[in-house]
Amino acid sequence: MRLKNRVAIVTGGARGIGKAISELFAKEGASVILWDLLEEGVTTAKNINDNGGTAEFHKISVTDKEAVAAAVADVHARFGKIDILINNAGITRDKTLQKMSESEWDAVIDVNLKGVFLCTQAVAGYMKEAGYGRIVSAASNVGLRGNFGQTNYAATKAGVIAMSKTWTMELGKYGITANAVAPGFTLTEMVKGIPDEHLTAIKKQIPLQKAAQPIDIAYGYLYLASDEAQYVSGICLTIDGGISR
Repeated sequence: MRLKNRVAIVTGGARGIGKAISELFAKEGASVILWDLLEEGVTTAKNINDNGGTAEFHKISVTDKEAVAAAVADVHARFGKIDILINNAGITRDKTLQKMSESEWDAVIDVNLKGVFLCTQAVAGYMKEAGYGRIVSAASNVGLRGNFGQTNYAATKAGVIAMSKTWTMELGKYGITANAVAPGFTLTEMVKGIPDEHLTAIKKQIPLQKAAQPIDIAYGYLYLASDEAQYVSGICLTIDGGISR
């Protein structure tokens, strides 16, 4: 029970990596508050509770400053603390540079970068008062090396890494760590439409010759959210099968 009695907010917790994080954290003893716009979050929270964990789902947009602030205040009022923030919510709107519209750029920036900023800003004050906090945000290995057709996505993920390093300097003296996780190609709902031949080609580029499962990424989040990582801050943990070597 590495997260026993901890209270964790997981954005984008309805499915994919966020679902795996939520399920694993609950299994490790945390009370998990899932935020998402997908109604699948209802089922995810119910399954966690049915299996002996503690979870609740709230339909929250991470781009809505007032809604985020109100939801954070509600969690703190009911649980008395917020120990962990997992900034996992994210979207893609892939296009090559000259084909990408301004609206596609703005949508990804708003969720993947501004959303992380708003959620962390709302939680940080409570963590500072408590003298304890774990902030772990979703980057990507494309934030380290770029990727064809992902100008907007790569920019946000590089930004998440830089923000995490900045928060390490600003919040460290209050007992708060801030880290990022950079997954590689992971078999989530977002990639289900990729043809088999393309999947095979992608896997061949990975030294381990396989794609990640969501739980593979969730274990990295668990480590950084636990007390075992109390002296780990400002890093980007890459979990991509060795492709970013």
